[in-house]
Formats: sequence, structure tokens, C-alpha cells
Amino acid sequence: MSIASNIRRIRESHGMTQEEFGKIASVTAMAVSQWENGRSVPRMGAVQAIADYFHISKGELLDDARDSLPTGAIPVRGTSAMVPVRTLGVTHAGERMDELESEYEVEFPAGVVSRHPGCFALKVEGDCMDRRYPDGCHVLVDPEAEPSNGAAVVAEFDDGRSVLRCCYRGASTMMLSADSFSEEYEDIVVMHDDPPVRLVGVVVWFQSGEEE
Repeated sequence: MSIASNIRRIRESHGMTQEEFGKIASVTAMAVSQWENGRSVPRMGAVQAIADYFHISKGELLDDARDSLPTGAIPVRGTSAMVPVRTLGVTHAGERMDELESEYEVEFPAGVVSRHPGCFALKVEGDCMDRRYPDGCHVLVDPEAEPSNGAAVVAEFDDGRSVLRCCYRGASTMMLSADSFSEEYEDIVVMHDDPPVRLVGVVVWFQSGEEE
């Protein structure tokens, strides 16, 4: 079973609402909903709190991610379910901005990392993609994945700055569109005679910066 399925199974078997379950892990019902929908995973502190409360092992929650870490990823210490991935910088879900260096790691599910050799993490700043990726979250980027129309990508411009947007390709154009609760963001349209835009990679997972 997946982490999402395990959490839902345990919660429902004890007749708990998402709000009641969230109190055990000191998170909101919204955070529990994201766990159960597979949009984020609990941090290890929350996993430990849930395991302690229900007198189960952490493995009963984190049972889907025992695959080994691929050579292309960053093989550093982690649990059997979560592995740290080095964050290479910042991408901006808003206006294009200068990039920042970083020297830290964020944990992602090992099963996800194992399916995307060479993946890396970026921190998201801004709100032009906040329907999908909230400000302050971390996204896992696969530089080898081929984006389908509408996929979230990190695009880098010739000045070295990058944005996180939804990518749509036509015969001679590429459009980078926002997916925001705000209507202030305009599409970025790249024509065939414009300076080239490099697709750094496709977003394959995200991890909330802080659980609500």
C-alpha cells in the first residue's frame, strides 16, 4: 500500500475525521487531506507521533517506499521511506528573479526518487503557481522527463533566471502559463525567433515547506 492509502486506512478504521487525525500529528485537516490524496507526505516527526498513538511501527505507515536510491540521485542518509535530495537553488513562481545558491537537503519519498534518476529539488518562491505549488514548498524536478502539454516545468531564460510555469507547446511557439488564484499573471509566450528558453525539467512531486 502507499503512504496515502495507509494513512486513510488507519484513520477510517478508527472512525476518525481528518481533523481528529490531524490533532494526533499536530497538523490541520487540510494537511491530512493532502497526505491521503498523495499530494504531500508527513514529516518524520508526524509519522512518529501517529505510530506512537496507534502503537504501530513506522513501517506500517511508510510501507511503499523501500526501493533503493538510484545512482543518479543524491545517496545520503535517510529512512527506508524518505531520502534527502539536495536542493540546488530557488525557482520563482512569479516574476523572473536571480537564483540563489543553497546547501541543504529536503526529504522526499524514496519510491518517487527511485523512479526519477538524476532528480533534484528546488525551493519555490512566489504565488503564480499556488493552485498547485504553494509559496515556500520544494519541488522535485526530473531533468530527463519529457513534458506533456500542461505539465509544470522549470524554464530557464538566457539571462540565467528561471520560472515555474505550466508549459504548452505549439508548432512554432511555447507558452508558459500561471496556475494561480490571482489573475495578475500574464502568459509568457516564446516565439521561434525569440532568445531560446531551456526547459530545466519537469516537476514530478512537491513537498510542503511547512505543514499547516
